Amino acid sequence: MPILKVDKINKKYEHFQLSDVSFKLEKGYIMGFIGENGAGKTTTLKAILNMIHIESGSVEVFGRDLKKDEQKIKENIGYMFGGIDFYPRKKLKLITSVIKRFYSNWDEAVYKHYMDKFRLDEEKRLHDLSHGMKVKYNLTLALSHNAKLMILDEPTTGLDPAARDGLMEIFQEIIEDGERSILFSTHIVSDLEKCADYITYINNGRIIDSSTREDFTDAYRLVRGSKKQLDVVKKELVSFKEDSFGFTGLAKMKSLSSLDSLQVERAGLEDIMIYYAKRGEK
Repeated sequence: MPILKVDKINKKYEHFQLSDVSFKLEKGYIMGFIGENGAGKTTTLKAILNMIHIESGSVEVFGRDLKKDEQKIKENIGYMFGGIDFYPRKKLKLITSVIKRFYSNWDEAVYKHYMDKFRLDEEKRLHDLSHGMKVKYNLTLALSHNAKLMILDEPTTGLDPAARDGLMEIFQEIIEDGERSILFSTHIVSDLEKCADYITYINNGRIIDSSTREDFTDAYRLVRGSKKQLDVVKKELVSFKEDSFGFTGLAKMKSLSSLDSLQVERAGLEDIMIYYAKRGEK
């Protein structure tokens, strides 16, 4: 049974909509949720948590309908949207004392463990923490009420490479027992390559693919050829770029039989994101 199952959720705004968004995350894994800015990542995460109203579709967490059992389910979810921005001038110990009242399964020993592990000082005021330390404090709060599912929106944005690398190691430690899973949105490809077991890619409100990281990248290839060849194969390409030597494009593996006259090489996550974004520009 998946720890999270999103099934055909739809949400319409004046100039944007989520269209039949579906994917699932198994217990004990990390999923990177990717897409360019405005693609629908944050909207999807908020829909999962019932923070916005959806027109149709469903979300199951721990095998239960979120809307029917929201309070109990959310006691086992840790989530972060843009970090903690309430009580910025209060000390961490005061913020913690307020937050822990909402969780019947709060574990003070676990809280102390992670405060020590992350070298967080309860006497510090929130606005004195770096962005990275705020992320670690948020994770501490989530782990202290034994959250089984972490939903994090752009947690590594603004962190330097060393801090991001440390955070990816923490993510791996969190799922080691096989009981927790993490869903986090990002546009930083190197983070995904370090820790993501699964990739879900959203483009213009639609899921392009959701699969293991290896299967996701194996489904695409970069192809190169002359401008004359481009006229023949352009309909088979996700999108392409032209230069003085010819063109480079992104193709799905299933299209390669008709592209056998071209130069072919593996595509990376960044290549796939760039060429899908370029298709949206046309």
